[in-house]
Amino acid sequence: MANEQSKDFNAMLHNSKDMPKVQRITDEKSIEKYGGERMYFAPPIDYDRVMKTVPLGKVITVGQIRDYFAKTNNADFTDPITAGIFVSIAAWASEQRDNDKTPYWRTLKAGGELNPKYPGGVEVQKEKLEAEGHIVIQRGRSNIRYYVKNYQDSLYCLF
Repeated sequence: MANEQSKDFNAMLHNSKDMPKVQRITDEKSIEKYGGERMYFAPPIDYDRVMKTVPLGKVITVGQIRDYFAKTNNADFTDPITAGIFVSIAAWASEQRDNDKTPYWRTLKAGGELNPKYPGGVEVQKEKLEAEGHIVIQRGRSNIRYYVKNYQDSLYCLF
């Protein structure tokens, strides 16, 4: 996202548009890739609500949240594009609020990767995770990425 300082992320967070909804997809490659034809779309506020449940010392992945939404809404999968966007909106909305903060830094990308689209980028997320006892490691030489070491040991279970 660009121009984060000039956007009202809390307004975006509460704009559900036409969600939640389940949409049937017909593209065979997508059906094969995602394991079904029933795609769920969760509104942004639902991502924020789930992200708020992750306790100190635990982490969750966007994939876990997507799986949770699919299973609890009788769908085969949750749309990955809106999931990534809405997790970022929840993070930025939290930064714009004075209270009722969302511990967005505990929500990781696939494989335990830190999210450069969060407020302050990976540097701030790394700092917050390390303050909670997690070890963050760097991978890559030219395309450097950061991951929570052994993140699987600290996963928060939604079910």
